[in-house]
Amino acid sequence: MGERGPDRAVVAKTAATIVSRLYDKLDRITCDIQQLVVAEMSDLGGDAQLLQLLRDTAASSVESFFSSIRHGIPVKNLEPPTPALEYARRLAQRDISVNALTRAYRLGHRATLRMVINEIRAANRDPELSLAVYDLMEDVSFEYIDQISQQVVISYQDERDRWVANRNNLRALQVRELLAGGDVDVDAMTHALRYPLRRHHLAVVVWYPESVEGVDPLSTERFVQKLAEAVGASNNPLFVPVDRVTGFGWIPLSVKSTPTAPARLRAAVEKTRDGPCVTAGSPLPDVEGFRRSHQQAWDARTVVSAAGGPSRRVTVAGDTGLAVAALVGGNVDAVAAYVQEALGPLASATDSDERLRETLRVFLSTGSSYTAAAEELHLHHNSVKYRVQRAVERRGRPIAGDRLEVEVALLLCEWLGGAALR
Repeated sequence: MGERGPDRAVVAKTAATIVSRLYDKLDRITCDIQQLVVAEMSDLGGDAQLLQLLRDTAASSVESFFSSIRHGIPVKNLEPPTPALEYARRLAQRDISVNALTRAYRLGHRATLRMVINEIRAANRDPELSLAVYDLMEDVSFEYIDQISQQVVISYQDERDRWVANRNNLRALQVRELLAGGDVDVDAMTHALRYPLRRHHLAVVVWYPESVEGVDPLSTERFVQKLAEAVGASNNPLFVPVDRVTGFGWIPLSVKSTPTAPARLRAAVEKTRDGPCVTAGSPLPDVEGFRRSHQQAWDARTVVSAAGGPSRRVTVAGDTGLAVAALVGGNVDAVAAYVQEALGPLASATDSDERLRETLRVFLSTGSSYTAAAEELHLHHNSVKYRVQRAVERRGRPIAGDRLEVEVALLLCEWLGGAALR
């Protein structure tokens, strides 16, 4: 060390050593950034696909920053990560403001620097050298964030311009106005949307997994049209794209076709190969039915997202227990705490406990009938009896005193899967 501070080569080498240690914590850093951004900005949460893109963006961005430090790569030579550009485009498609995008980068920058300074402290180096290492890493990180934020904003704006130009913006705005509530001139809105609002409406949320390539709003709209044909729609459906892989749809039904529509929709989705995932509301009448059926479909989508992805291709509002899961599906931490308190050790994430929970759930739902439960589960009567007894033993106390709480907890486990367990 000289009078002017630590040697630059020593600082660079020490910074590379610090980054090498941080590489082993990349998953933790990424998770912390994702949780911080979602906690601070609720409009960026609640959707599994957006959350995964956010996580991938954080991981690739932090890794690029680490690589710059580790290998002495000038920031100007770094290309923006592909997930970061796609995340910007997806926010533009969903009309989430560019301010939200840039704030997410600021929050991620702060979280990363906290991890950096903690690692520098843990290294227990000479204070002057530690300060020089932090100054270097802060300078590089700021330069990187400044550069990448400009690039993703350009990507955001380009996509927003394209998206707005290509979609039927007026129709989308009218649908939003309709969903917002309040009085509506039904005849005028029917004419504007070219959709019959004085019918029963079966609302759907349709989306493709991120792994599916070649998806665009037109293919999603065509799929909704096929669903409408399968359930015997009285007119053409209404479709509004949400982003490249997601869309909202409404299928108009006559009174006669309403009772069988959910079952026919389920069958149509299940027999379609490589089709999208679908959640559907109940067929309900008039403008309020238009709104309520959509809310049910979106609530079901929220439950599927909270569970970490669809375990089935189609979910319908009338499915047993779904409405209960939808009430609390947005707060998985509270759900996990409730399930743990209600089920005790039976809330363990093991295959054996999952079998016991499912047997107990069916047993309780069939009026505590071993015979009925055995028929539904395709098991022998004695096998059901043994599993129920074992489930109660695993719980650690009888269920007679708080049967309702146990049934609710079991329903939450069925719908939310591992998200309901600790």
